Amino acid sequence: MPYIPHSEEDRKEMLKTIGVDRIEDLFVEIPDDLRLKAPLNVPEGLDEYKLFGHLNELASKNMSASDAVCFLGAGIYDRYIPAVVGALISRGEFLTAYTPYQPEASQGYLQTIYEFQTMVAELYGMDLANASMYCGATAMAEGALMACSIKRRSQVVVSEAVHPHYRQVLETYCSPMDVEVKTIPALASGREESLDLVTEEAACLILQQPNFFGMITDIKAAREVCDRTGSLLLVSADPTAAGLLPTPGELGADIVTGEGQPLGIPMGLGGPLLGLFACRREYARQIPGRIVGRTHDEQGRLGYTMTLRTREQDIRRERATSNICTNEALMALAATVYMSAVGKNGIRSVAESTVQNTQYAISRLTEAGARIKYKGSVFGEFVLSLPIEASQVRDELHKRGILAGLPLGEYFEGEEHSLLVAVTEIRTKDEIDWFASELASVLDNEENDLWLVGASLDQSRVQVRQADGHVDARSVETIEKVTVTKSNWSIKDQFGLEMQFTDGALAEIHEEDTAGFEAVMAALSKQLEGWDEEWYEKVVYPPFEKNAAVVFERV
Repeated sequence: MPYIPHSEEDRKEMLKTIGVDRIEDLFVEIPDDLRLKAPLNVPEGLDEYKLFGHLNELASKNMSASDAVCFLGAGIYDRYIPAVVGALISRGEFLTAYTPYQPEASQGYLQTIYEFQTMVAELYGMDLANASMYCGATAMAEGALMACSIKRRSQVVVSEAVHPHYRQVLETYCSPMDVEVKTIPALASGREESLDLVTEEAACLILQQPNFFGMITDIKAAREVCDRTGSLLLVSADPTAAGLLPTPGELGADIVTGEGQPLGIPMGLGGPLLGLFACRREYARQIPGRIVGRTHDEQGRLGYTMTLRTREQDIRRERATSNICTNEALMALAATVYMSAVGKNGIRSVAESTVQNTQYAISRLTEAGARIKYKGSVFGEFVLSLPIEASQVRDELHKRGILAGLPLGEYFEGEEHSLLVAVTEIRTKDEIDWFASELASVLDNEENDLWLVGASLDQSRVQVRQADGHVDARSVETIEKVTVTKSNWSIKDQFGLEMQFTDGALAEIHEEDTAGFEAVMAALSKQLEGWDEEWYEKVVYPPFEKNAAVVFERV
């Protein structure tokens, strides 16, 4: 809330009601050796005007979607958010509401959650949905553990074409549960090369629709394999794409998860996000998280309440279906308002515009000197193969006000020339044309070094690509100079920041443009100096490694 109207008299009245004299009396249970011995190194407070000026100065160091044209996606997307979303979720009745344990005092919020569940279930073509999860990655991991519980098996199979962050979270969830994770190769073609890894030992097969590379996944073929092995089919599905493509439920998915950020939630440096989770009716008692149901009271009045509560962690502890004990209710409300505002036809229209803009971008960017890496249908994203390193293109276009996409060399060895580009419904023809023009300029300005594409088995001939994209074969003896990429793994931790809906440079930034937030973290590190408890090390904002290139010249 922008203003909390608690006066000193209000505070005294609250303390009196609680039965204590001072705020410090509320912390008597904390052992003395765990309390601060001296104040933190926090600067003097600022008045409201100066504080907002300071925050604006920090925010101006970020490059937001208001300052640049965003073609960066990879799970977080720059989509239009109707004004009604922020207007409604900022109302105090919603913004400050707590967990609705008392249904008689929470009917409004319970109804919004019920409506959210209904819309998600319809969007995914499933029987029921829960009240939301933390994010798309944790929702997928929870779904995998749910499948292991249902099938009483301890192995899951996941496609390499599933988002790398999601697969990392899956490994984190499965490792302490002694659940084996097998990965199906998909990098060569952008799709699963074979489903032979799915056997009778697998609790579930996990796919993404569309996948991390933007490719449309063959869910029907996966369903046939799961039918043969008795495994469940889990699909992590983009909710916007579900408005146009056949729903995962129609294609036979047993569990559907997804990231709800495209449904009216700002990019916000990668958080807060919204995990979507839906499944078939027969798995209702195994589903993690909360479920809100509709019923009638003794007087016959319609009412809403949390149901099947005995599954939950705060009731059953270690015997619960999951250790999740809350949900992203405010973000779920944002998605509910968004879906209500745009409607079924609106979501389909957003998806159709996304497809049209994507196809136009593919056409223009290939004319600019790039080529499409993978053949097949895509939705909203595609991979460009470039004659120079993708990180170099990204950095140069960043200077020109374009967030060009995600270099895949940071996630996949040998893919330093691959760039994942996202196009949403709000990208205009002029913006795409500008992107193509600037890309062509970057590629034309590069030295005409040779880029090694491939080599014959005896290494006597190689395929090389010049800066104009032309590929030809050369004898090794005739090559004077060739540039070869050097694989360099980069571990990029997603830094989540819980923040309310704000404007411009704070809300509309992706994970790649964070100078303002880095300044905040540096200041926080300084302010925490001297707090040397064992569990505290320091506030870390991980640097991003760059992929290098090695140039060989004949001497």
